[in-house]
Amino acid sequence: MAVNLYIPPESDIHPVDGVSIGVAEAGIRKAHRKDLTVFQLAAGSSVAGVFTRNRFRAAPVQVCETHLAGGLDIRALVINTGNANAGTGESGLHAAQHTCVALAEHLKVKPQQILPFSTGVILEPLPVDKLVAGLPDAIASASPDNWFAAAHSIMTTDTLPKIVSKREPLGDKTITVTGISKGAGMIRPNMATMLGFLATDVGVAPELLKDMARSIADRSFNRITVDGDTSTNDSFIIMATGQSGIQIDSVADPLYTPVYDALAGAATDLAQKIVRDAEGATKFITIQVEQAATPEEALKVAYAVAHSPLVKTAFFASDPNLGRILCAVGYAGIDDLDVRNTKLWLGDVLVASEGERHPDYLEADGQRVMKEPEITVRIALGRGEAFDTVYTCDFSHEYVSINADYRS
Repeated sequence: MAVNLYIPPESDIHPVDGVSIGVAEAGIRKAHRKDLTVFQLAAGSSVAGVFTRNRFRAAPVQVCETHLAGGLDIRALVINTGNANAGTGESGLHAAQHTCVALAEHLKVKPQQILPFSTGVILEPLPVDKLVAGLPDAIASASPDNWFAAAHSIMTTDTLPKIVSKREPLGDKTITVTGISKGAGMIRPNMATMLGFLATDVGVAPELLKDMARSIADRSFNRITVDGDTSTNDSFIIMATGQSGIQIDSVADPLYTPVYDALAGAATDLAQKIVRDAEGATKFITIQVEQAATPEEALKVAYAVAHSPLVKTAFFASDPNLGRILCAVGYAGIDDLDVRNTKLWLGDVLVASEGERHPDYLEADGQRVMKEPEITVRIALGRGEAFDTVYTCDFSHEYVSINADYRS
């Protein structure tokens, strides 16, 4: 059950000039479902990506990194669901490369101008023949208005599609930002078992877009966690087609900040949607850590709380067993933490201070907040001025059931 996940109506999804999308049924794992998506990009588009840090990086991730480093303009993306093509060795690499060759032949471009993406079951061979056979249908269905269909096509255990779209005035023009993502489990920063595709009709210099993608990922997809697992296939792609007539070549451009903010805002929305639709989630939880000595320290504490199974199950039960949060703060790895300077709030309720339960705290107040579908945990360490935020969810019975039966 998704937690307050807003899906805009299809009429509010704006096409991005220079992007055309087609979807098809390839039967990669299940019959009679759209599981193949092809993005086609206008010539001259800039594309940048951020990928998983898992050492068992999937074959399509490796091919994407190679093709992006090659310097050619990327003309298409091909995405399959149902099979991750990860843990598949040399044959998996050949399958990803063959996918690029096949799509390149259809589109009359070079294989190095194609980026492949896969998501689904790990350690199983990709049925590349089915994928390739589905390409003509995906190409034939291409339309600028297929974002909503694509959001559905890339889903695995997601219960709802994740999509964001907005138009904003910029100078004497209007820019468009539209994106989709997928992911519900095996979610942890660096990145998650997620795919994210974000497009704008603004033109951005290739090297500048690389920097923007890394920075935006750190603000969005690298600030979410569901279960602490880092997947093999994580990919976040930004596409900048330049069709709006606006071109940004440096951070000194006065239009850089509003464009960056528009992209970062859309990416954060998509990232939070992943947590809201996390496997079995019933609570959306924001962990805010402030007064840390460094940003790294703030994140260390936030993740310790966000990853604790005891904390997450307490949230599921709406049980204000808040000593579990203090416990996680204590083992986060800050050896010189003075607990007497640490404060803990649950929503608007001050729970602990000076190393103990706050004298005004009442369990009924904690219970009231714990029953809410959206909860903020705020932790002040009393060590400095650094801060950061992580978004997570609870653990439910359904999470166990989904992952126990995933291959069934």
